Amino acid sequence: MKFIHTADIHLGSSMESRLPHDKAAKRAAELRHTFESMTDYAKEHDIHLILLAGDVFDSDRPALADKQRFYDVVKNCPDIDFLYLRGNHDSETSYTETDIPNLKTFSDKISFYEYGNARFYGLELTSDNSMDFYDTLDFSPTYKNIFMLHGQTGSSKGEGLICLPALRDKNIDYLALGHIHTYRCEKLDGRGLYAYSGCLEGRGFDETGEKGFVTVDTDHIDPIFIPFARRTIHEIKVDITGAKSVFHALQTAKSRIDIPKEDMLRIIFEGETDCDTDTLLDDAYSEFSGYFCTSIKNKSLRRIDADEYKDEVSLRGEFVRCVLASPDYDDADKSRIITLGLNALDGRELRI
Repeated sequence: MKFIHTADIHLGSSMESRLPHDKAAKRAAELRHTFESMTDYAKEHDIHLILLAGDVFDSDRPALADKQRFYDVVKNCPDIDFLYLRGNHDSETSYTETDIPNLKTFSDKISFYEYGNARFYGLELTSDNSMDFYDTLDFSPTYKNIFMLHGQTGSSKGEGLICLPALRDKNIDYLALGHIHTYRCEKLDGRGLYAYSGCLEGRGFDETGEKGFVTVDTDHIDPIFIPFARRTIHEIKVDITGAKSVFHALQTAKSRIDIPKEDMLRIIFEGETDCDTDTLLDDAYSEFSGYFCTSIKNKSLRRIDADEYKDEVSLRGEFVRCVLASPDYDDADKSRIITLGLNALDGRELRI
């Protein structure tokens, strides 16, 4: 049988700390629609099981409208079972309706739901069980065992942590994870895989790249990532080293950027220029205003000629003289230190 693995939907996220008010409201609506569209995808592809591996909601006290929207979507799909495992953003108040036959939940005790030759286990991690649940795992090798958890993977145990070495050789075929907002799939051991589905939609410029969900067939565990987001958030670093003018810097950026206008764009200017870039941000925002939302950072530095300052009676001049007189650095290092220092004194954001 096929199932969908998704997580970190964050219904109810205001997004206003990440985006302007009007764009945040539109993205929140798009997020709700993407969740609903995912269930349409399941119907169209004869998928009758959706794993929700934590953080369905953005808050442990979600708004009634968000909860009702979630319940309505689930009720509208009576032929699809939703296995809901709470994450660190969810709590018992995240779901209050218990009479929805196709919404099945987990707790802080390991439990499972059986579908044919597959068993779908889940455990909601707490401070009480996060250290010792590994020793209680008893998965039968005759079943396809899918195990749902929400947390950060690593090599140690602890609250919110998932110790991968301790999960090896436990007859796990697929470890369905939530918490990390980017898709990742790797080997767990000789038998199984572990995967983060990532989030359905990037909510801000810290969630770049393709977003979507994962489909898995229990007959042959081979996860397929399905890009599904309404918009993709792109981060493009533009090295403008040697630019002689802001115009030249913008031309360099334009040559690097080829993305759909409906997407979101972050540009990070880097490198050392031979020009003053004080107007670069304003000019770049004007140049790239046609995208759904744009964020621009100027981390470039203006290359400094030390000879312009070494005789100056000022803090800058004293700094330059001290660096030039130091026996601890070669000429290249001195040039770099002077460039960084004088840009810092000008209040520029530095990238070291």
